[in-house]
Amino acid sequence: MNTIETFNQALFMTINATPATPAWLIGTALVFANYLIWLIPLGLVMMWLSGDIQQRGLAIRACVVTLLALGANQVIGLVWPHPRPFMIGLGHTFLQHAADSSFPSDHGTVFSAVALTLLRGRMVRTGSMTVAAGIVVAWARIFLGVHFPLDMIGAAAVPCIVYAATAPLWNAGGSTLTRLVVALYRTLLARPIGLGWLRP
Repeated sequence: MNTIETFNQALFMTINATPATPAWLIGTALVFANYLIWLIPLGLVMMWLSGDIQQRGLAIRACVVTLLALGANQVIGLVWPHPRPFMIGLGHTFLQHAADSSFPSDHGTVFSAVALTLLRGRMVRTGSMTVAAGIVVAWARIFLGVHFPLDMIGAAAVPCIVYAATAPLWNAGGSTLTRLVVALYRTLLARPIGLGWLRP
């Protein structure tokens, strides 16, 4: 474990920004770290509004996998709390963050969970774009000093485990859940759907 932690910290130090880093680069990283995450809910909403029943099912599954993976992160943080770099005085921090457990990264988990679900659902282009955005966010949050590199590895691993563990349940009841959510959507938004503002 000490060897892994030493490697983790050394790799962090090679990525982490310093006071000599250009302000424009830190500013760009701050935008990536804080705002790219909003592409996920926006993308899922667009999938739902413009997609067919299969794409809507993928959107629901992506949400389920993401929420379960984030829940698993909370359990991991309670069982094995891992300090963030600034909590042990390592490197430089350019992004304000609570002093909570760093492993796994919640931001990384969201991108990984959605990307995995889309790729497994054969939405290769959208899934690949999500992977690319997730890598950018992972870099930015390490660069700005709030995560270690292995936090992002954990963020990729947890959704894979959750996806695999929930696959039998989804195969058994995913279609039913999708139909129920679609029916609820059509009931709650019957007026704008009837006016042609939303796709039924």
